[in-house]
Amino acid sequence: MPGAQEVTGSTSRASVSLDDYQERANKWVVLALAAVGAFMTTLDASIVNISLPSIAHSFGVPLSGAIEWIIIGYLVIIAAVLLTFGRLADMIGKKPIWLVGLAIFTIGSALSGAAPSLGILIAARLFQGLGGALIFAVNVALLTSVFPASERGRALGLNAVIVALGISAGPTIGGIITQNFTWRWIFYVNVPLGILIFFLSLRILTERAHFGRGRFDPVGAALLAIGLATLTLGLSFGQEWGWTSLPLLLSLGIGVIALIAAVLVERYVKDPVLHLSLLRNRVFASANISFILAMLALFAPGFLLPFYLEELRGYSAEQAGLLLTPLPLTLAVSRADPAQPIECTEFHLGRHMETYRYWNWTGHLPITE
Repeated sequence: MPGAQEVTGSTSRASVSLDDYQERANKWVVLALAAVGAFMTTLDASIVNISLPSIAHSFGVPLSGAIEWIIIGYLVIIAAVLLTFGRLADMIGKKPIWLVGLAIFTIGSALSGAAPSLGILIAARLFQGLGGALIFAVNVALLTSVFPASERGRALGLNAVIVALGISAGPTIGGIITQNFTWRWIFYVNVPLGILIFFLSLRILTERAHFGRGRFDPVGAALLAIGLATLTLGLSFGQEWGWTSLPLLLSLGIGVIALIAAVLVERYVKDPVLHLSLLRNRVFASANISFILAMLALFAPGFLLPFYLEELRGYSAEQAGLLLTPLPLTLAVSRADPAQPIECTEFHLGRHMETYRYWNWTGHLPITE
């Protein structure tokens, strides 16, 4: 009957439309793409440290002050907008955010390498940080969309190893590149890899962009961005500004006030950027506290030791990088057996993915949607 045919046709179109919103690419290929993207972006958070003396000498500036923005600016931008980009990914889809992130990150890398002055280099790093935040925002979500619950622990654990390697291997790779080429190649090395991953993702990932999934919360997003950015900025420059200086107190004060205001706003909007109910889950909260402590222990040596080895002990960039090699090698060897699944606690986060991405984008806790 015509009526029945119309209903059947509508149902079929709805089914096809729903399938278009789901990622159907091979799960291991998606893991490879996500892992390479995560490695590039985390590597760029730590690879610059060991090259700062060379960069400072190239531009004729001291190894303090404005040059620190090459590192800190990248991290501040990511901290400010990561939650917002995660929410946008839920609204329009993961693939568009991923592709835009790869494009911006790759362009930012090229601009950083070609920068003729320190100011342009800092601006390019800020731009690159936007791309890094877009990539971070969907890194874990891509994996949870293609791996079943029984395999998510293994996939997210492998992804976490790649992230840790990106952070810890940065000084080693940066030292070798700086010593044998120039500091500009620590940025240029991302360009061919970024272009390759962009076109592979464009061809392989199947999810289509979609619109109309909830509303965007601009007030909450702005408050969270201001709060997280100013807190990160204050804590980063505390030693240089002085822990009782007016700029530091203003930065921390604005951050705290903005975050308190954000919490008040997020409690009452229909589609918040940050779902506060997640933070009341003891398993989720305790896992992320342990993750934060682990990242502090992992990131601090890679950030501080290059300065100690180059400036105080007189080692070359390559020698300093090689001295820092045992950490990434140990990480790779200690969790190199993919046959051993990562034991993780699973619980339902539902539509709260954007909060999960910010607090634990390395994937230490798998989720079931």
